[in-house]
Amino acid sequence: MEREKSQPEPAMTNLTSDGKPTLKTIAKLSGLAVPTVSRALNDAPDIGADTKKLIRKIANDIGYVPNRAGVRLRTGRTNVISLVMSTEHDLMSHTARLIASVASGLRDTPFHLIVTPFFPDQDPMDPVRYIVETGSADAIIMNQIQPNDPRVTYLMERKFPFATHGRTNWSDTHPYYDYDNKAFGELAVEGLVARGRKDIFVIAPPAVHSYGQHLMAGVRERGQAKGVNVTIADGITSDTPSAEVVAHVRQVLNDRPQIDAVITASTSSAMAAVAALEQYGAHVGQEIDVFSKEAMPFLKLFRADILTISELVNDAGEFLARAAIQAIRKPDETPMQKLEVPSQDTV
Repeated sequence: MEREKSQPEPAMTNLTSDGKPTLKTIAKLSGLAVPTVSRALNDAPDIGADTKKLIRKIANDIGYVPNRAGVRLRTGRTNVISLVMSTEHDLMSHTARLIASVASGLRDTPFHLIVTPFFPDQDPMDPVRYIVETGSADAIIMNQIQPNDPRVTYLMERKFPFATHGRTNWSDTHPYYDYDNKAFGELAVEGLVARGRKDIFVIAPPAVHSYGQHLMAGVRERGQAKGVNVTIADGITSDTPSAEVVAHVRQVLNDRPQIDAVITASTSSAMAAVAALEQYGAHVGQEIDVFSKEAMPFLKLFRADILTISELVNDAGEFLARAAIQAIRKPDETPMQKLEVPSQDTV
């Protein structure tokens, strides 16, 4: 009896010599022309959303990966956006959330994310110069912005696409997403005054960064307007290791027992402040209030009486991803900019 022949699997046509699918493979499977496939994968505005979705699905299903060297030869681009970030320890994963949200903003685009770290003892200009001089990315996203940030000056002079998480003194001329820390400082003082607090201690971000200056301006101006005493911590910031914050706040409370409120700019410094005041013998929400902003809803799980306002880090990352892409593709258009205004309602 003759053995029945099995039906062969459909052959995948138009592969490279090493068996990898190409644009022609996708074109064959979709019934579309190669130029249409290429433009869909590059998110061309004249290609419909349904067509892009179909092409991307086929590309994912067959494991298509663009040849980076070929893309660069054809377009002069790498299709890479670099997120330049410090390696400083981040207790509450603010960094991880920003990375994840930028990556989400690049999803379903031809761009890929790389993270370029720099160390606390390193010149922040080093990774920026490296990316520009080697052409290893098409755009840069960076944070910890200074008012007269030399990195921004460098990138603007070279017309290299970028977006910042924070504002410079020239923010009207470049893409950015920023949280309104001045408004947060004002709201924090307002909320504490409404609770009868009169002597406020502030653990602010480093003064070298724009957001630190903005927050300090907000608490000082509103404190003066409300007639309450506001003291900015000297010797620690919201980035200081928690053990040092605990020791410092404990000493301040010993020296100035009249303090009845603490404003902080990070989850870790808020927790450290609570630890200090509890060691001192006070209770959060009773003798002393603690008011903080946070990137994830955690503090009220730690102590329900902490007063908090949310910072939408996920929104920031996705916006910055889109802003960087626009800076690459449409450098002459008005840069994308957004200032996140904190909600009046605490959470």
